[in-house]
Amino acid sequence: MPKRYRKDQRDRAVRMVLHRLDEYPSLYAACEAISPKLGVGFEVATTVGLHAQINSGQRSGPTSDELAEIKTLKIRSAIWKKEVRFFVRHRLLMRELDPRSR
Repeated sequence: MPKRYRKDQRDRAVRMVLHRLDEYPSLYAACEAISPKLGVGFEVATTVGLHAQINSGQRSGPTSDELAEIKTLKIRSAIWKKEVRFFVRHRLLMRELDPRSR
């Protein structure tokens, strides 16, 4: 079960990893060394570090805002699909019940 970390813990991890990044050969090495000191998991430190680099433009990839927009669009798309299925079924049912269609 994944743990939930407070925002201040995540922000502190980002600041510390990015501040000390030049002391390590890679982001992963920095996260591996720093995450136990902060009391967060390696994966959390790596994820927030990668997102911080992407958001600042140091690394390519979708920013947090773009990811949020993609998530919203996927939800809207799923809702539209459900609505379309409902109306198609309703239309077919009404056609079957309509005495003029026989």
